[in-house]
Amino acid sequence: MFTRRSRYLATRRFEPAPDGSLPFAGVRARDIGPATPVLEHVLQPGERLDALGGHYFNDAWRWHRILDANADVLCAAELEIIGARPLPRRSGDPAPTAGEGEAEGQVLLIPRASEGGG
Repeated sequence: MFTRRSRYLATRRFEPAPDGSLPFAGVRARDIGPATPVLEHVLQPGERLDALGGHYFNDAWRWHRILDANADVLCAAELEIIGARPLPRRSGDPAPTAGEGEAEGQVLLIPRASEGGG
């Protein structure tokens, strides 16, 4: 179901009901592990999370580390399409509507590529 690099590989599936049916065919939400910030990045117009992953981690597929470190200001559901600009927001602020929410100048925390002894 997932590629070998997927961060959802260890995610638990939903438990079947007593009749054997599944309440949902997908998987449960993944646990967000630690993403200790070590740098700050000021977001510029047109920057994307995959490009920042490539820049800071030499691996565009690690963009989710930036998302994990900024869970209070970034929401994956707001990243509408691949290539769209991230739409940062602060906790408690309403989500921006189309055409609102200029991202320029938003400070993102950049974590290590991985936690632990590496």
